[in-house]
Amino acid sequence: MSEEKQNNVNDLQNPSDNRDIQKSQFSSPLEPDVIKQDTDSTSSGMRTIMVAEDDMFISDIYDVKLTSAGYNVIIANNGRDALEKLSSGIHPHLLLLDIVMPYMDGFDVLEAIAKNSAWQNIPVVLLTNLSQKEDIDRALENGAKDYLIKSHFTPSEVLTKVEKYILKD
Repeated sequence: MSEEKQNNVNDLQNPSDNRDIQKSQFSSPLEPDVIKQDTDSTSSGMRTIMVAEDDMFISDIYDVKLTSAGYNVIIANNGRDALEKLSSGIHPHLLLLDIVMPYMDGFDVLEAIAKNSAWQNIPVVLLTNLSQKEDIDRALENGAKDYLIKSHFTPSEVLTKVEKYILKD
């Protein structure tokens, strides 16, 4: 096996926490960048949704679904990445947030958002596999607008829920 192929195999077996690099390895020059960095979505007329999800397959599904519905999508591959993007000045109209993620989970992100007055007005919708009543109660008590269990909602149904909150502002 060539050294380049071996490096690609190693990258897939040991994914880094930097999704931008991973995506650039596989993106075609004919395809637009998946991660858009337009932080002033009002100037373009598009609403921005940040998707904080560590599973690339799931984040790609929601990226395609939300983009095709006319939204600007920003992907954060874990909770820490989401907070770094918020700290850099990205202010989405809504945050679609997983709970179980490396480095910082969704509950920690919710708590950080609640403590920062600049972020408190961002509606947060949890999209997770956790279905225990205690998790749902904890999320809603910490400011989540809604709690969606991934296996119970299709991407189209999630879009309908997202639009319920994004069109309120």
